[in-house]
Order: sequence, then structure tokens, then C-alpha cells
Amino acid sequence: MYKHFKHMTDSTGIIQFSDISNPLAESGYTVDDNARALVVAIGMEELERKRLIKTFISFLQEAQMPDGTWQNLKVHGKYYTSINSEDSIGRGILAASFAADCDIPETKDTACKMLKKVLPKAIDTNSPRAMSYTLLGMAKLIDSLERISLLPYAKYIAYKLIKLYDANRCKDWHWFEDRLTYCNALLPHALFGFYVVSKDVKALKVAKITLNFLTDSLFKKGYLNIVGNQGWWIRKSQIPPYDQQPVDAASIALACLQAFVVTGEREYIEMAQLAYDWYWGKNLNNLPLYNEKTQGCHDALVPHGVNLNQGAEAVISFLMAHQVLQNIKEKKQRILIPAV
Repeated sequence: MYKHFKHMTDSTGIIQFSDISNPLAESGYTVDDNARALVVAIGMEELERKRLIKTFISFLQEAQMPDGTWQNLKVHGKYYTSINSEDSIGRGILAASFAADCDIPETKDTACKMLKKVLPKAIDTNSPRAMSYTLLGMAKLIDSLERISLLPYAKYIAYKLIKLYDANRCKDWHWFEDRLTYCNALLPHALFGFYVVSKDVKALKVAKITLNFLTDSLFKKGYLNIVGNQGWWIRKSQIPPYDQQPVDAASIALACLQAFVVTGEREYIEMAQLAYDWYWGKNLNNLPLYNEKTQGCHDALVPHGVNLNQGAEAVISFLMAHQVLQNIKEKKQRILIPAV
């Protein structure tokens, strides 16, 4: 299951892109990928787990700047700011929050140090996805480490999201923005996570309404039909069918699993399974994205079939969805679920 994941990883971290299944070292490494890879590594049960965790958290530690934010891209030993984003900050926070609950003392200590530097900056992020990653990370810290002092800040971020929903919703549109783009399910996922530690009824209501709007729209055909990245889905327009990316299937699966844990409603775990089945061929093209030979995942569902490349984001997304779904079925998963 982890063959390609390990193949894409060297002593620096997980490499961003591949040519078919061959890692392209010249594409470099990102905080986005290494943060999510850290969460996957924590969830592994293999002998190499500890080494991989150390590799990924060391990358995040080195990439963090004095103000707590991260330089997202490293190529040939040098950092570049060209793809820095608030989303990268949020992904770093989420990964560090899960690492702060790790069973490896050194990892836990490094994660806590990174969080101490970045959390004061994270309160003021404005990207809805960055806010959502941060909110879910805070919920994890409140739940696992009893950082109750973070609850007012978590509420502040949660209500920024709720205000976005109130500003954009209308009769046939129950969403936080006027369009749906990437990792959409992350937003309701974060509100479900906030409800776990706050029991805030309004947050739960908005989480259910928005996730149900998303799933009602994307499961109409009996399988997951992801919002394509060729134009995205703008309000009052049609959902573009291509390109469909693995990170979005994982985003929906993980959000539905979080909703199931919170509500106990079976329809959510059934939709999570359907989202996971997208990787195995239950999709618009009737083609598997998961490659059983390489144990990698193809980068996208495209008009002519699949994008044959198997980069870091794709395999990480598949593995995170796989891990969490299996843990839920085996009743091993804790109450807060990570996001991609």
C-alpha cells in the first residue's frame, strides 16, 4: 500500500511531481505535500513509520520562518516564495496539531514548538481553506492536549466561516463562496470538528447544511462526480466535469467520516465509501485512479482517461482516505479526523 509513497520520498521529504511513477527531483518539495505526508506517516503501522515521520517533520521545521509561517517550495536546496499561500500555513498547522499528539516524544516536542510560533499569526488568515485547516488543528489541540485556552480563537475562526456562509447563501446555493473550487468539503469538515470541542449548535447546523448541499450536488449519479478544475463550479452555472483530482475525493470522504463520527448518521459513512470507491473506478470514466502495480495514484481523471503521472498529492490523498476509512470501520479512529 505504501510502496509509491516511500518511492517518492528521499532524505529531504516527499518529492512534488513524477513522470509516470518516477519521482521528478527537479520539481522540488512543498510544505503542502510534506505536511499531509506527515499525517499519513503518523497513521502508518509499518517499520519505516518513525523514519518517515522524522523526515517530514524535519522538512516542516526547516521550512518554517522566524515569524512562524512557512516557505512552501524547496528546489535544489533553495527555498522559493513563488507558491507561498495562507493555505500552506493552514496545512502546516493541521499537520503539526496531529503531530503534537504523536507517540514519539521528539516529534511531539518539535510540533509544539512550531505551533507556538505560528498560531498567533494564523488567527488573522482570510482564505476560507486556511481558516478551516487552522480551525481543525485547533480543535485537535483542544481535544487531545486540552488546550482549552484556544477555544475563543477557534470560535472566532468558526464564526468567520459562518459569516461567509450567511453572506453567500441563497435559495438554491448553500455555500461559503460564490463558487466551488478545490478541497471544498474541508470547510464543513472544520465546522464539524469545531462542534466536537464546542457543542456549538449553529456551527453544527451550517456544517450539515453545507456538506449536504455539496454531497447532494456531487452524488446525483450514484457515484462521486467531482467539481472539475477547468473553470470550477460558479453559482448559476454547470459543474465542469474535468479535470477531477484525487485530493477532492479524499476531502469529501474525510468530511463525511467526520460528519458520521459527530452525528452517527449512516448515510455519511456510505457517502465516504462512495467517495473512496472513486479511486477504484466508480467514477465518470469508469477507470481506476489507484495503480495496484506501483501502489501510486494517478494525478487526475481527464477527458481521455486518466493523467498517467503519479505525484505526491495524489498518493497522499488516497492513503489518508484509505487509512481513516479503515480505522472508522475497525472502530480505531479518534473523534477528530484529519483533512487533506
